[in-house]
Amino acid sequence: MADSFQGFPPDLFKFLRSLSRNNDRDWFNANKQRYKDNIVAPMSDFISAMDGKLAKVSDCFLADPRPNGGSMFRIYRDIRFSKDKRPYKDHVACHFRHIGGRDFSALGFYVHLEPKSVFFGGGMYHPPNPVLRDIRAGIVDDPTGWKRATRSKAFKTRFGAVEGDSLKRAPQGFDPEHPLVDDLKRKSFFAVQRVDPDLALTKEFAVEVQKSFVALKPMMRFLAESVGVPFELDD
Repeated sequence: MADSFQGFPPDLFKFLRSLSRNNDRDWFNANKQRYKDNIVAPMSDFISAMDGKLAKVSDCFLADPRPNGGSMFRIYRDIRFSKDKRPYKDHVACHFRHIGGRDFSALGFYVHLEPKSVFFGGGMYHPPNPVLRDIRAGIVDDPTGWKRATRSKAFKTRFGAVEGDSLKRAPQGFDPEHPLVDDLKRKSFFAVQRVDPDLALTKEFAVEVQKSFVALKPMMRFLAESVGVPFELDD
């Protein structure tokens, strides 16, 4: 049942620490059942628990508990073009993406777990250029709305500030003297709340994640409206 989620097991972090020390296929295959029991099963339970909680934030984001093809990210790294040939990630994560999106760059909420770093939040990560231009245009068209969504005291207390890597100068077609030029330079737009990893081991974790997602509603709605997708189906 979705309400039965009592927190992630301590063995989730133990497994990830062991994987970090033994990041090779032989070790992973020998510990495959540990992976299924300590990572896949509890993450699926968490995603199921978030389904109803997400619905109270917006009905446009998917919480799919399937181990493959759902909200859970694969643990396997894509090493085809990477100098780092370690085959496995040393963290576990899930992404509640917008119903109109098909990949990690889509508008969505995100949860990340590793032994020394647990955080969650939402936004858009490296959207394609046409989408990025729409977001920037949205900020120019409604600077007051963007500031209201991302500069409030409550937002700063929980998230600090909007994050995302940036261009060195204003993007082509945008005023380099615009008062929000630092936001216009961004190539990603997201905000995250960082918590003590021990919180993930308690039943309060899903509750705190929901509170964080609720606090992100103004920013997420602004991004959705800027790129022309609904934030709620009756919008």
